[in-house]
Amino acid sequence: MSNFKFLKQVDNDLYNLIEEAEKLYRDEYFEQCIIQTRKFGEISCKNILGNKLTTEKTFDDMLATLKDKVSNSIQEKEFVEDLYFLKKEGNTSAHTASNKNKGLLALECLQRAFEIAINYAVHYKKADSQILKLRYDTELLITGKKSSKSLKEKYIEEKSKNKENKKKTKTNKKIVSKKQTKISFFWILVGLSSIISLFLILVISILNLI
Repeated sequence: MSNFKFLKQVDNDLYNLIEEAEKLYRDEYFEQCIIQTRKFGEISCKNILGNKLTTEKTFDDMLATLKDKVSNSIQEKEFVEDLYFLKKEGNTSAHTASNKNKGLLALECLQRAFEIAINYAVHYKKADSQILKLRYDTELLITGKKSSKSLKEKYIEEKSKNKENKKKTKTNKKIVSKKQTKISFFWILVGLSSIISLFLILVISILNLI
């Protein structure tokens, strides 16, 4: 299973590229995953430009051309920004040895690639607009399996668990409080018994002297 399953019928080559990126993430090859998403972004950009390409050879050149051709809509601007992000992080990962925060960065690259894939499918390949409702599922990414529960069901279940835990905490506090009360009462009795015993010993001693 893949978050990008919808892309399979739209562009199988792109689907295979990004599915491989998810597999790399699952196996904790975060750096390779980031580089793979860059490749996905570059080919997506190339496919969108299509016959509008002239002398552009690099990803940078293609992005510059695409940026000039898109409208000023927020959606298209975000689309181009996501492509720039994948290019930048892919280049950085390919040329640096640092592994700091690579897991989080790889996840963000996959999420941005997901948004690119949705826009590519709907606005450039005229796929079903219902695809726009899809949301990236990190559980599916990590386990490779689609959860049988909806987000709403998970929320209700988690909320119920929290309530149950709070009840248990309150109950435990009451039990501890009762135990502490019993222990305090016990020591009061011990103290009183000791005082009475000492008083009796003192009285007996005085009587003996008389």
